[in-house]
Amino acid sequence: MAWVIHQKHGIHLPQIGWSLDATRRAERAFVSHAHSDHMARHAEVVCTRATARLMRARLPAKNRAEHILPFGHTEQLTPDCTVTLHPAGHIYGSAQILLDHAEHGTLLYTGDFKLHPGHAAELCATPRADTLVMETTFGLPRYVFPPAAKIIANLITFCRDTLAAGATPVLLCYSLGKSQEVLRALAGSGLPIMLQSETHRLTRICAQLGLDFPVHPEFDPATHAGHVVICPPHAPGLLKRIPSPRTASITGWALDSRFFHGSQNSAAFPLSDHADFPSLLRFVELVQPQRVFTVHGFAKEFAATLCARGIEASPLGQAYQPELRLA
Repeated sequence: MAWVIHQKHGIHLPQIGWSLDATRRAERAFVSHAHSDHMARHAEVVCTRATARLMRARLPAKNRAEHILPFGHTEQLTPDCTVTLHPAGHIYGSAQILLDHAEHGTLLYTGDFKLHPGHAAELCATPRADTLVMETTFGLPRYVFPPAAKIIANLITFCRDTLAAGATPVLLCYSLGKSQEVLRALAGSGLPIMLQSETHRLTRICAQLGLDFPVHPEFDPATHAGHVVICPPHAPGLLKRIPSPRTASITGWALDSRFFHGSQNSAAFPLSDHADFPSLLRFVELVQPQRVFTVHGFAKEFAATLCARGIEASPLGQAYQPELRLA
């Protein structure tokens, strides 16, 4: 019997009574990582140690029961279903969940993931599963990211050129995940770096959890000159305290020419913590599922791509309807 998968404010599996990345309070939920669009004030959660620590910092809750699992460790979740967490490669501590049910077989839910290795996340795993529920943010063929080393080299050049011109390079990165990735990627550049206050707080937690970082004082308007500043995209208060900022967005969406429409950024660099189109295809090849459900981004389009390759796939919430082609 196949898994029944409901999608509403996240994903719910009625056979076992657990939700996956629910965005509204659930009694029992797996939390893949500590980004705000993947968590809520649940009563009981399964997650990694890093996600639990970051979740407490970002979304405190009284009496929340935490089941913290190491990667690769299998435990009984319900009388007829076991759970194993595997690295997702998205941000530090991010996890995929592999469920093995006595009647329904195995189900792998990726959450947000990145197949290629990064600087601030564990290497993504590709466990085999009968049913795959996968994130497809960049599920179109045009989304092919350049090599990360090339992006970082261009980013370093932007920072050095900006400093040489007497301006301040401001790198716009989400406070959790992308900021730590960029900070570690710049470690060998010799560039002095300051972090916006919330980014600094979360980076300190990541350091306590085991990540090493170059020196990164908190942003100080009195001494910021000559530094690279890393801050979230929506930090207008900080930008007003910098006399000559030159901003650069760090996002996979920089591959889209439309991204710059109406933007006042000086540059954009397509460094992403999600899988690009070739990586999505490769991930499916490695997991070898019997059926695939796609969620987020270009879910419908990527499911159609898989169907054209002979793989049973559909965007979550829509029935599998393979296209019939006349010879």
